[in-house]
Amino acid sequence: MAKILYLEDEHYLGRIVKESLSSRGYEIRLITDGANLMRHYNDFKPDICVLDVMVPNIDGFSLGIEIRKKNPIIPIIFLTAKNQTEDVLEGFKSGGNDYLKKPFSMEELIVRIDNLLKLSSKQNSDKVTRYQIAKYIFNYDKFELLFEGEKISLSHRENELLKLLAENKNQKIDRTKILKHIWNDDSLYNSRNLDVYIRKLRIYFERDPRIQLITLRGIGYHFSIDEN
Repeated sequence: MAKILYLEDEHYLGRIVKESLSSRGYEIRLITDGANLMRHYNDFKPDICVLDVMVPNIDGFSLGIEIRKKNPIIPIIFLTAKNQTEDVLEGFKSGGNDYLKKPFSMEELIVRIDNLLKLSSKQNSDKVTRYQIAKYIFNYDKFELLFEGEKISLSHRENELLKLLAENKNQKIDRTKILKHIWNDDSLYNSRNLDVYIRKLRIYFERDPRIQLITLRGIGYHFSIDEN
């Protein structure tokens, strides 16, 4: 079931669109205020975003830029009553894949959502799992971490741990989640092993001070990357 994050402050329209998409089998989260969207994005982890442009506090275009920083390939559709050419261009510059002018038909919106989800699925299946981490490049498929041409070979568990951290960068990640993901067990013995791997990763990333692997006592970790 595809998950759609839908931003719309017109309550009647939002309810109609949510009900229509839900009836087609999508899982929908409707947000009415731009200030709340990124929190819901991080929590909901959608497959596609449908964003009205004119919403309270933070406009859809600005939110599109923020989403693109977190995920370069997630599909984004902008919805707006504006129809000037410069508005359409701004939508694409803000990371949009498609732009739908109000009023629109539900059938047209559904077709556009389906097309973008199919394209996104193909891109995900074709891509090599590669992460840019500040000055480092992490090649998950090759078990290697690169820094200015120098290669650090990773063990299987280092590789799995770094992938989990990279996919949750700049977010807190629960220690128990890490243990169960990598060892399928959150025993004290495995917890001590995790401490060893965390120390190793900290050593690997010492060359770039923008990267911090912070311990959150009683919670887990925060893989902090300053991307400015």
